[in-house]
Amino acid sequence: MKKLLLAGAVALFGLSNAQMTKGDWVISGNTGMGFNSITTNTKVNGAKYDETKVSSFSVTPSVGYFVMDGLAVGIDLGFDSNTTKGDGSKVTLSTFSVMPTATYYFNTDSKFFPFVGAGIGYASTKTKFNISNAIADPLLWSGDTTTDGLAWKAKAGVTYMATQSLGINLGLGFDQFYNKETYSGIDYKTTRNTFGVNVGFSYFIKAKAQKSDK
Repeated sequence: MKKLLLAGAVALFGLSNAQMTKGDWVISGNTGMGFNSITTNTKVNGAKYDETKVSSFSVTPSVGYFVMDGLAVGIDLGFDSNTTKGDGSKVTLSTFSVMPTATYYFNTDSKFFPFVGAGIGYASTKTKFNISNAIADPLLWSGDTTTDGLAWKAKAGVTYMATQSLGINLGLGFDQFYNKETYSGIDYKTTRNTFGVNVGFSYFIKAKAQKSDK
C-alpha cells in the first residue's frame, strides 16, 4: 500500500513539474467548430458594405520547436469554411493559410501552462457567391473567385498536461485576413476578422527522450 501511494505521489510530482524546455518539439491540433464569430467588411471604391456575423468550422494543425525554455517557433496550417447571408446575398468562403508562429508557455509549477502566441503569413480564400444587393444592383452576380492576401493571428489560453507528453488546449484566438484588388478600375478591399474559442490537443516530444532512444 505504501509503495502504491509513493508511486502515485511520484507520478503527480512529475506531472506538476512538466516543463517545455529547449530542444523539445510540440505537435498540435486545434478546432474552433461552432464557436468562431466572423465579420467581413467589403469596400467598393470607398463605399463600405457590412455582412452579417456567422459561425464557422476551422481546424489548425501545427508543429513547433522550442528554441529556448518555454518559447516554441513553428508553422501553423489553417483551414476554415463558413457561409454568410445578408442583404440579399449568400457567400461561402473557404480559407487555407500558412503562418510562421511563435508561442510562449509560462511555467507555473503545476499541470496548467498559460500561453500566448502570434503569427503572420499567407492566406488564400476561395469565395462562392450569389449576390443581388446594393453592390451589384441592378446586376445579379454569381460565381466563384480566389483571392490571396496577408494574414495574421494572436492567441492566448492554457494547456493542461494530462500526462508528461499529452496536453489539452483551451484558448481564445483572433485572426485577420486582408486583401486589396482592382477590377475594371474599381478598388475592392476585404478585411476578414475571426474571433473564437478553440479547443484541441498538443503532444510534446522531449529532447532528452530523443537522445535516450539513440
